[in-house]
Amino acid sequence: MFTLAHLSDPHLPLPRPPLGALLGKRALGYLSWQRRRKAIHRPEVLAALVADVHAQRPDHIAVTGDLCNISLAAEFRQAGAWLEGLGAPTEVSVVPGNHDTYVRNRAADGLDLWAPFMTGDGAKPGFPWVRVRGAVALVGVSTAAPMSWISAGGIVGPEQTAAAERMLARLGADGLCRVLLIHHPPIDRGPRRKRLIDIEPFAAAVGRAGVELILHGHTHVAGLDRLPTVAGEAPVIGVPSGSARPVRHAQPAGWNLYRIARAGAGFALRVTTRGLVEGRFAELADYHLRTVGPS
Repeated sequence: MFTLAHLSDPHLPLPRPPLGALLGKRALGYLSWQRRRKAIHRPEVLAALVADVHAQRPDHIAVTGDLCNISLAAEFRQAGAWLEGLGAPTEVSVVPGNHDTYVRNRAADGLDLWAPFMTGDGAKPGFPWVRVRGAVALVGVSTAAPMSWISAGGIVGPEQTAAAERMLARLGADGLCRVLLIHHPPIDRGPRRKRLIDIEPFAAAVGRAGVELILHGHTHVAGLDRLPTVAGEAPVIGVPSGSARPVRHAQPAGWNLYRIARAGAGFALRVTTRGLVEGRFAELADYHLRTVGPS
C-alpha cells in the first residue's frame, strides 16, 4: 500500500514588498491581500495542517500550487524554505499555480528555486514530469502562466498536453496507478475567468491516455468529480486551501490522505478527508473508490 497526502493553495504570508515591485497586477494583488486575503490565509492554520500531515506519516506529499500570492522573489525563497520543512524533495512533489506565476519573473528568482520538488525521476526540470513510487506514478502538469489583470486562469499548452498524453499512455501500459497532479481542475468548475483555458483538448488527451486519479487545487473547496477516460471514469478531487480559517465564505483548511493498493486488475483507493474543526484538525470523512486498471 502507498499513502499519499494532498494539500494545496497554502498561500504563505506575503512579505513586505519593495515599493518598486507594486506595479500593475501586483498592486491589485497586494491590495486584495491587505483588505481580505490575509485575514483568511493564516500561518498558524497552515502550521497545524502540516503537523497533522506529518502525524499521519504518509509515504509522499503532493502540493498542487499557489504557495505564493503575487510572485515576489522573497515569496519564492520563503516557499522554498517551507517546502524543505515539509519534507525531502524525493518525498514531496509540487506543481505551480496561477499565483506562483502572477507576473513574469526571472526563473532564477522564481520557480527554479523549487526545482528539486518539481523534477521527474532522472530527468531535467520541466513539465510534465513523472515520479514512480512502487506501483504509483505521479505525473506533474503545470497550468501556471502569467495572465491578464482580471484572469486567474491557466493553460497547459499543446506541447505539454501531447507529452502528458504520451507519458500517461506509457505508464498505463506499464500497469502503474497514474496520479495526475495539476493546479486548475480539468473540468468545467467555477467562473470562466478562473478556468483552464485549454480544458477541452487537455481533458480529451487525458481521456485517450487514461488516468486513475486526478488531484487539483485552485478552487479552495473540497470536491469530487469524474472525468471519462479510456480506462473508466477517473476521480477528480480537490481540497480547500491549506491555510484558510473559517471566515466569510472561506471553506476551512483541509487535506486528503490516499491509500492506494492493487486490487485485481485495478487499484483500490481509500480517501480520508481531514479538516479544521474548532481549531484543530480531525477526520471529516473516510470512503473507498475503486478505479478501473490501466488499459
